[in-house]
Amino acid sequence: MNILLLGSGGREHALAWKIAASPLADALWCAPGNAGIAQEADCVALDVADHAAVVAFCRDHAVDLVVVGPEAPLVAGLVDDLSAAGIKAFGPSAAAARLEGSKGFTKALCRANGIPTAAYEVFTAAAPAKAYVREKGAPIVVKADGLAAGKGVVVAETVAQAEAAIDDMLSGSLGAAGASVVIEEFLTGEEASFFVLCDGETALPLASAQDHKRAFDHDFGPNTGGMGAYSPAPVMTPETTARTMDEIVRPTLRAMAAMGCPYKGVLFAGLMITAQGPKLIEYNVRFGDPECQVLMLRLMSDLVPALLATCDGQLGDFALRWYDEAAITVVLAAKGYPGAYEKGSVIDNLRAAAEVEDVEIFHAGTAERDGRLVAVGGRVLNVCAVGKTLADARTQAYAAIAEIRWPGGFCRKDIGAKGLARRAP
Repeated sequence: MNILLLGSGGREHALAWKIAASPLADALWCAPGNAGIAQEADCVALDVADHAAVVAFCRDHAVDLVVVGPEAPLVAGLVDDLSAAGIKAFGPSAAAARLEGSKGFTKALCRANGIPTAAYEVFTAAAPAKAYVREKGAPIVVKADGLAAGKGVVVAETVAQAEAAIDDMLSGSLGAAGASVVIEEFLTGEEASFFVLCDGETALPLASAQDHKRAFDHDFGPNTGGMGAYSPAPVMTPETTARTMDEIVRPTLRAMAAMGCPYKGVLFAGLMITAQGPKLIEYNVRFGDPECQVLMLRLMSDLVPALLATCDGQLGDFALRWYDEAAITVVLAAKGYPGAYEKGSVIDNLRAAAEVEDVEIFHAGTAERDGRLVAVGGRVLNVCAVGKTLADARTQAYAAIAEIRWPGGFCRKDIGAKGLARRAP
């Protein structure tokens, strides 16, 4: 079959790598792709925001399945437009994608359906928002309601920081995404990422992972799109997984179906594992980045039939097999990220790094210029490894990083430390 993958990050490289390995994939295109994805798929200069152009490409190339990687096209209704044109697409409708597109929508759904989450209120004006913060105290979390490319969440350690975040978001710095803000209780516990495939009725659990959001070691610095991840996450015990399915995921799917917008696609629950059990921090309506990278490395089954079963409502009798090995990914980012960073610096010796045993390197913000690999984004490379234990995988990933010559980049040195402290398998 002919498959079109949309996106250009490390997540999409991991998906391209897995899809390309499927015997069902006769042709694979990616728009716009990156230098690494070009090794797995034919990269095409297609504007993903131009839905008519995507539909035309699919018709011209007899595309059987479109896999939408990032969240923005989903929230913008690309799957709806593809479906209306008779083209099968993996991902939720615009109405269902509100689970990520509007934090206020998701919080209201949780409140109405008894889904455990942080206490919250929504505001469109600064004065009452600040009054709420002063009443509750710090630490407290301030979130832009809409999509903000990873820049819409501030974990405020003081009331003053929260008030500054409120002013910043409501003043228009994030555009329409910050027209309203959600102010949440600060939850104490350990974060985990949990993924399920949903076909509108059935939820099929995937593997767990743990992301590392802060830019620097020991969880210091600003939040980022993610500086690394590992799987499985030992904090997700069988009991915690069962509670997550029963108390969070299934009630969400029932509520969405009752609202007339059944959820189809991958649902990513960002969780805080508290003393009272799992609580929902937020939903994402696509695979996580960098969590997708470690999930694809651990997935034994062919991914394509799982995508098709999700689209076709056939997950009820579907099963996936996973490797027992642990997987880890360490993100190499451009110095300055998540703030201002330079583009165009040259990355050398990547081939030697990729030859380290049990290592796979997924590209994110890369391009090829004059025969050389250059950095063109904030998060640039994902150096991944698998091993019998998390410690083994971690050793190989950092050994590969040591081979890479890129003075313009940096990475965290403590990815996987929490898992090792829990004696992860």
